[in-house]
Amino acid sequence: MSNVITELENLNLVDRFLFDEVMEDQASYQALISILLENEIEILEKTQTEKELRVSPELRQVRLDVVSMDRDKKVYFTEMQKQDTGNLRRRSRYYQAQLDVSLLEPGTVNFNLLNDSCFILIAPFDLFKKGLYRYTFEGTCRECPELRIRDGAVRIFINTKGTNKEEFSQEFLELMEYITASTDAVAELSDSPRIKLLHENVRRIRASEKMGVKYLQKWEELVYAKDEGKEEGLKEGMIKGREEGEKGQLVRQVCKKLKKGKTPELIAQELEEDLTVIEKICKEAQRYAPDYDCEEIYAKL
Repeated sequence: MSNVITELENLNLVDRFLFDEVMEDQASYQALISILLENEIEILEKTQTEKELRVSPELRQVRLDVVSMDRDKKVYFTEMQKQDTGNLRRRSRYYQAQLDVSLLEPGTVNFNLLNDSCFILIAPFDLFKKGLYRYTFEGTCRECPELRIRDGAVRIFINTKGTNKEEFSQEFLELMEYITASTDAVAELSDSPRIKLLHENVRRIRASEKMGVKYLQKWEELVYAKDEGKEEGLKEGMIKGREEGEKGQLVRQVCKKLKKGKTPELIAQELEEDLTVIEKICKEAQRYAPDYDCEEIYAKL
């Protein structure tokens, strides 16, 4: 228990658990995106964290880290991504498309009612390898680059390790450092009231007994799932050493989550596994749906 609490105290804003809990506070989320976009954003809708979208029982489920809406009914959805899973560009496209579908009532034919939307992915690495802190993508015409489609959809990728410091405010640069090092020392060096607000909530969550229990529960669920899979693998003779045991365990965990209707993306996030590995298992598992014969799936991999 003490080790887990110590780990909670050492989490930074780049860690999904802490990020989601801090962003539950509407003022904190408003401060964050206002700094990121270098614009005063007034959030009206209550911030929702770990929001799950399923527009149809037959379609994949999507989990978004943080979703909210401003006074102009523009929807912001933000994801903290600590590792490069190799599919972030297309995943951002898919997430934005699914959110768009969820914003209109079934049967609506007036697409002008569709809210403007802004997808923001924050990462401690440079996805595009150009050294920029912020990459903003809007639809443009290849034949006429100055012509934009202006369909209300924007995708923004934040790289906390950018190098073009001269193009950004001091507050923005301080936030980039604070995201990966959310310490008292870093917060004290900032004169930004908004960064200090974020840090107040970080400290509150780290010191909260309730949050400690919640973090412990998530930690225990992950450990239990891994241990359970390992035991089952041993009992059924599916492992010949540690490597095979972990593989068999992973197949069982994935199958259990597929039975609950979860998507490969969500499964990869919950198990903290590489998405390409999870997708490979899911692809083979679909041949054995809905019962998912784990032994057969394991044998085919």
